[in-house]
Amino acid sequence: MAPASIKVAANDFLDFVNASPTPFHAVKSVKERLSKVGFREIKEKESWSSALSPGGKYFLTRNGSTVVAFAIGKKWKPGNPISMIGAHTDSPCLRIKPVSKKQGDGFLQVGVETYGGGLWHTWFDRDLGLAGRVMVRGKDGNVVQKLVHIDKPILRIPTLAVHLDRQETFSFNKETQLFPIAGLVSAELQRQDDKKNKNSPDESEDESKPFSPLKAITTRHHPHIVELIATDAGVTPENVVDFELVLYDTQKAVLGGLSDEFIFSARLDNLNQTYCATMGLIESLSSSSALEDESSIRLVACFDHEEIGSMTAQGAFSVMLPAIIRRLSVLPSSIFAEDGSEESYDHAGEPEFSTAYEQTLSSSFLLSADMAHSVNPNYGGKYENDHKPEMNQGPVIKVNANARYATNSPGIVLLQEVARKASKMIASDPEGVPLQLFVVRNDSSCGSTIGPMLSAHLGARTLDLGNPQLSMHSCRETGGADDVHHAIRLFSSFFQHYSALEKTILVD
Repeated sequence: MAPASIKVAANDFLDFVNASPTPFHAVKSVKERLSKVGFREIKEKESWSSALSPGGKYFLTRNGSTVVAFAIGKKWKPGNPISMIGAHTDSPCLRIKPVSKKQGDGFLQVGVETYGGGLWHTWFDRDLGLAGRVMVRGKDGNVVQKLVHIDKPILRIPTLAVHLDRQETFSFNKETQLFPIAGLVSAELQRQDDKKNKNSPDESEDESKPFSPLKAITTRHHPHIVELIATDAGVTPENVVDFELVLYDTQKAVLGGLSDEFIFSARLDNLNQTYCATMGLIESLSSSSALEDESSIRLVACFDHEEIGSMTAQGAFSVMLPAIIRRLSVLPSSIFAEDGSEESYDHAGEPEFSTAYEQTLSSSFLLSADMAHSVNPNYGGKYENDHKPEMNQGPVIKVNANARYATNSPGIVLLQEVARKASKMIASDPEGVPLQLFVVRNDSSCGSTIGPMLSAHLGARTLDLGNPQLSMHSCRETGGADDVHHAIRLFSSFFQHYSALEKTILVD
C-alpha cells in the first residue's frame, strides 16, 4: 500500500476533475492553479517582445478551451530549446443540439449529439447534469462568455427493461434512442401555469419583442432549461444569446478500491494528464532559483478537440503551437549592465537570428501526454503478452511501428534518464520514477494522439506516454491513484533536466 502522502496528488486531482466538467472549466481550473504560483496571463493579439522577459512565467488561452503556459529560463537565448508537454482538455460526451426541444409520450426530452468516440452505452441510467459556456448580453450591449455548471441531476437516458427486449448484446440507435428525459410534460405545463398566475398580464405577454434572425432560444430549447442556465450564469433568460452545453455525470470522482488504490472518475482521458502536466510544470518551478541557470523555456500546451481529430483553430493540428514557438524562439535574452542591473537587448533583427525558429525546433522535445491502456483482467487476451501495463506502476511509454504514436528509441533513452533523475517530492519517494512499455497487438487497431501530428508539424522530437487506465471513453473510467504522483514527478524532472540532457543524446 502506498503511503498516504502519495495520495495527496490524487486527492487534489479529484478536486480538479470535479470542478472541470467541460474543456472550458478545465482551462479555468488550470488558470487558477497557474495564477496562484505567479504566472501572468498574456494575449495572442498583443506584442510579446517587450512584455515577456527571461525569468518570467506566463499563460494564454484560445477559445477558452485551450491553454498554453510557459516559464522562460534566465539564461534563455534566441534559438535555444523548448521542453514541451502536450495534453488535451476534451473528452467524449453528449452535446446539446442547436434545437434540442423534444417530447414524446408525455416526457420532455433533450436532443443531443455525440462528441468523439464514446462508449455510449455507459451513458444510460446515469445522473446527468449540464455544463458549458453561455454567451450573454450585458447592460452595455456587449456579449460576453460565462461558464455554467449545473451540478444537479436533471437528465437521464433510460434503458429499456429486459422484460421488453431480451438482447444478448445491448444495442441502440444513437439518433433515436439516446435522447435523455428531462421531466414530464404535465409538470412543465403546471409550472408554466403557475408562472403566468404569479405575473401580471403585462409581464407574461410581451408583444414588442425585437426581431431575432434565429428562432427565440426558448422555442429551440425547453424554457425551463434556459431558465436554469440563466440562473447559474447570473442573468435573465432574455439575455442568453446562445450556448455550448454538454451533459456530464454528476457523480463525483472518488478514490476507490480496498486500499484507495483506484480513481473512479469521468474524464480521466485526458484531464488526468492535463492536471499532471500542469502540476509538473508548477513543481519544477517550486524552488526560487529554478530558472536561474535555465537556458530553455518550459512549456505546457493543453488543447481542445483531440477526440474529434484536432483540426480546429484551438486543436493541436492548428498552427497555434508553431506560432507560439516562433514568437518565443526570437525573444531577446537578458544581459547585465556594468553596474550589475539586468537589461534586455533585442537580437531578433540580427542576421544570425533569422533562423532562430528552426534552431529552436531542432533542439526541442515534446512529451505527448495522453492516457494509456491498463491491462483489463477480464480481457487479458486483448493485450500483447509482453506489454500489459499495470496501474500504479508508473507512466506508460506508447510505441507503434506504424507511427500512430511518435515514440522512437532516442526518446525512450531521454525519458529513462529523466525518470532516473526525478527528485523526491516526499520522503517516502523511491529513487526515480518507474516506467512501462505498451504496444498494441498486431490484430488490433491502434488509437492515436496529438503526438504524431505535432511532431510532423514541428519537426521536433516527440514521445507518447500516459498513465494507464481502464474503461477509456466510458462515462465512468478507472485509473491508478498513485500514478498521478508518479506522472507529476516525471514531468517535473523532464522540465528540470532537459536542458542538460538534450546535449548528451547525439542524434540528428
